[in-house]
Amino acid sequence: MDECIFCKIAAGDIPAEKVFEDERFVAFLDIHPVSPRHTLLIPKQHFRWFYEIPDDLSDGLFRTAKKVARTLKEETGSDYIKLGIVGTDIPHVHVHLIPRRIADGPVRP
Repeated sequence: MDECIFCKIAAGDIPAEKVFEDERFVAFLDIHPVSPRHTLLIPKQHFRWFYEIPDDLSDGLFRTAKKVARTLKEETGSDYIKLGIVGTDIPHVHVHLIPRRIADGPVRP
């Protein structure tokens, strides 16, 4: 999709601080983080809604989220990584991976 900012990031047309990339997905730091190293994981192929993603891609998305979450937890020393799937602010499926500590309290991506 020509005007999708996440498609432009995936294509390398807009710079982003990438923390992971393979042939199907890219993960990069959120420009409005709710905690340090707040990361967004997206499929490189454009999908507006999560239910539109083919099964093999959604399986890969969660396997990749798990891999990125482990790395983030190790890098940040956080207690856990909160996952959130939104899709209303940017019309491209994305997963928020937010390093958290038990004492942080609730947060909404």
